[in-house]
Amino acid sequence: MHINRLVERFLREQNLPPTKFGRLAARDPRLVLDMRMGREVRPEMEVKLRQYIASYHEAAAAERNKAA
Repeated sequence: MHINRLVERFLREQNLPPTKFGRLAARDPRLVLDMRMGREVRPEMEVKLRQYIASYHEAAAAERNKAA
């Protein structure tokens, strides 16, 4: 899946503001807003964003398992 679509889906699913995601994932609160305006992310940044999203899902799953 293209990184822009992945990020947008993640933001919707987690109800996360784009600026907070950018700050947490890349220390850049304007990242998502710039991506929406046509910014192309470098391959290294794409890997970083994909890893952040994957780790977020893993942490959420672990938290659900811990509560159960």
